[in-house]
Amino acid sequence: MSIKDRLAAKSATIGTSPRPQKNNEETPARPKTAPGQLMASLPLLAEKEKELQAAIKRIEELETVGDGSFQEVDISTLVEVPGRKRLLSRQEYGELRANLEANPLIHPIVYRPLGNGRNEIISGNNRVAIYRDDLKRTKIRAVPFTGSDAEVELGAAFSNLLAPSLPDFEKYRQFQRIQENLGLTQADIIRASGLAQSHVARILAFDNLPVAAKELVALNPHRLGGTAAAKFAALAQQGHEGAVISAIKALVESEDMTQERALTLATPTRPKSVAPNAKTINIGRKRFCDLTVRSGVVGLRFSGKDSEALAETWGERIAEFIRRELESKEAAPSNLEN
Repeated sequence: MSIKDRLAAKSATIGTSPRPQKNNEETPARPKTAPGQLMASLPLLAEKEKELQAAIKRIEELETVGDGSFQEVDISTLVEVPGRKRLLSRQEYGELRANLEANPLIHPIVYRPLGNGRNEIISGNNRVAIYRDDLKRTKIRAVPFTGSDAEVELGAAFSNLLAPSLPDFEKYRQFQRIQENLGLTQADIIRASGLAQSHVARILAFDNLPVAAKELVALNPHRLGGTAAAKFAALAQQGHEGAVISAIKALVESEDMTQERALTLATPTRPKSVAPNAKTINIGRKRFCDLTVRSGVVGLRFSGKDSEALAETWGERIAEFIRRELESKEAAPSNLEN
C-alpha cells in the first residue's frame, strides 16, 4: 500500500460540514471533555482536510521517482528542522548505515527549497546524517516538494506516524509538533491520525510525566512504552516524582534494566507490619483470653460462647482500673512541695 493510500484511508472521515447555528443560540464555550472537543473540532478539521489531501497528492507524485526525476543535491545546502528527525535505535541506525554504505539510495529524500541556496529536509533526516557524518559524501538523491507550511508539516508528521516501528514517545512528539505548529487540539489530531482511542491515550500518557523524565526518554525513546509511561505518570502525581525520574534514568541508560524493574524502583515500599506482642492468659489449663500489644494498642480477645459478655465486663473493669490509677496519682503529694 502506498503512502497515499495509507494516508487517504486514515483521513477519509476527517471532513464534516459544521451544523449551522441558529440566531437565537448563544455561542457555546469550548467543551472540556475529549468527546466534546472532538465534536467541536470538526469545522476546523474540514478546513485542514484540503491541506492534508494536497499533501497526499504531492507525496503520491514524489513516490514515482523511477523515471529518474530525482536530483543530486548538495548535502551542505540541506537544513534540518528541529524535532522533525526521527530518533532511531542503535540497531536501526546501524542497519540503515550498512545498507546505505553498500547500496545506492533507492528512496530519495524529500526537501523544500527555501531560497538563498538552502533546502529544508521534509523526510530523510537520518539518511542525510549518515551520508554526511558517517559516509562523508557530499551529494544525495532528492526530490523537491513545494507547498504551504501546513502541507509540509502534515506530510512529514503523518509519514512518521505511519512507520510501524515508531516508538510511542516519537508519536507523542509528532502529536505535539502538529498541535504547536498548526494550532490543532489533541482531539483534532486523534481524529486526523485515525488511530484507536486506546492507542492515542497510551501515547498521550507521556504528557503527564515530569519534564525531566521526558527529557531522559527523548534520549532513547525505544526504552519506554506508553503503557509503562502511564504508570510512571501516576506515581509522579502521587508525589513520587524524584523516584520516577531516577527510575527512568536507570531505564534509559542501562539496556539490562527492564520497564518492570524500573517501575519497581519508582514504587515506594510499604513499611513492614510489626507482629503483635501476644500473650495467652490461662485459668489453670483452660485458656481465658489472648492479650496483644501493637503500635500503642492493647487488645483482649475472648473465645467461647460467653466471649461477648466477657469482653464487655472486662472492658468496664479495665476502664475503672485506669480511672482509679489516674486519680490516685493526681491525689499523691508532689515531691517538689515545701
